This record gives sequence, C-alpha cells and structure tokens, in this order.
Amino acid sequence: MAHIRLPEGLQGIRGPMAFRPETAKPLNELAEVLLHAPNSLTPGARELIATYVSSLNDCYFCQTVHGAIAAAHLDGDEDLVKRVKADFRYADIPDKLKALLVIAGKVQRGGKHVTAADVDEARKAGASDIEIHDAVLIAAAFCMYNRYVDGLATWQPQDEELYRQRGKKTAQEGYVAMSQEYLPQS
Repeated sequence: MAHIRLPEGLQGIRGPMAFRPETAKPLNELAEVLLHAPNSLTPGARELIATYVSSLNDCYFCQTVHGAIAAAHLDGDEDLVKRVKADFRYADIPDKLKALLVIAGKVQRGGKHVTAADVDEARKAGASDIEIHDAVLIAAAFCMYNRYVDGLATWQPQDEELYRQRGKKTAQEGYVAMSQEYLPQS
C-alpha cells in the first residue's frame, strides 16, 4: 500500500505522476529527451542504462518497465536485458555502451566516483562528450525516479506481460505521449 493516497490502478511512477501532474510534466519531458528523442545513442542503449541503474537501486518497477522498453527497441531480446543487469561486461553489447555503463554505475553510487580514467575509457571506446553527458544524466535521473517510485511505496505488480505490453507501447510512442493517458488535459 502506498504511503499516500495515490490514484488506484496506476502502477509505479504513473500513480504519483497522476497525483501531481504539474511535476509529472517536466519529469516526462526529461525522460523523453534522455531516452526517446533522437540521439547518437540508440533508444535501446539509453534504456539499458536506465534499466541497469534501476537494477542497482533495486527498483522493481523501473528496472522491469525500462527493461521491457529496452527489449522492445532490441527486437524483443529480453535475455540481453537480463545479461546487462546481471553483468554487462559479458553481455553482447558494444564496448562504448559497456564504458558508459561503468560510468552510470559509478554515478549510481555517487557522482564523485566517476574518474577521469572512466571518461577516457569511454572516449577510447568511441563515446562522444554528449553521450558521456547523457549517460551521467540518465543515471542521475534514474536515481531520482527510482527513489520517487520506491519512496512512496507505489503499486508494483509482478505481471511480466503487463510490463512487456507497456514497454512496447512506450518504445513506439515515447514518454510525453504515453503520459497523456493518466494526466488531466489542460
């Protein structure tokens, strides 16, 4: 049961966002820019960063829904998402993404854990400054999103198919469009 009275039937972050739409709008816009909008990193790669950080934070809702969105972008490869969460070093992903996941994991522990050597390794693997920036911001934002979801004890159903369907829809439509279904129209 949630710590505050949230709208019923909305899992994870959707409940608090419907509860406080004026804060939901910029949060959804940030997710849209970081995860869905055009970028040199694929949406699948960016969703894997969000999934990985959410798994480190033990946020069931975020790691499951963003893992489903990542899989939707990766031709349904749910096993790859699981491998990234378990130990990305052995996953079949580009070295650049591995280097960015190292940085994201360090941001999850605390921003000061990221070193110049980590950034140099990412650059050597082909990461641009904007990709390094975005990996850091995705990791930082997902620490916030994860704490928002878990700090309010939101409803997090265990039905994998629910997340799979939500993941496919979000992968297609993005975050701002998806938020319209539970936010009041202005």
